[in-house]
Amino acid sequence: MRYDRVIPAVLFLAFSTPAAADLIYKPINPSFGGEPFNSSHLQGLAGTQNLFKPESQSGAQQQSQTERFLSQLQSRLYSSLATQVSEAIFGENAQPNGTITFDDQQVVFINDGTTIELVITDFTTGQVTNIVIPTLVTN
Repeated sequence: MRYDRVIPAVLFLAFSTPAAADLIYKPINPSFGGEPFNSSHLQGLAGTQNLFKPESQSGAQQQSQTERFLSQLQSRLYSSLATQVSEAIFGENAQPNGTITFDDQQVVFINDGTTIELVITDFTTGQVTNIVIPTLVTN
């Protein structure tokens, strides 16, 4: 048998025939076009690998019922106060300027017709925040 003819023939046949299997990539993650039913499984895997636990879940910082109630009440009061400030600046009977003081903070607003300038001062830290809001001018 002559190997000088067999080897080139084998190489020619090996490289000239098309591949028997086509490789097609299909993503697993549904965010990138994968199977939508994989999302809960992938989320579960990510949750088990996540070692970070916020303080509220780790038990180091548990609030009592009273503390939770006071926190929610304070949040509602601040929300109501923010609504009143917003109404004084932008509402139906908006004022051209004004000063609103609560706790250790003061909000000064000036509406010159084209912009509304807010100056928020925190008396405990001395921090002053300036916010300029352009207004819509209608003819």
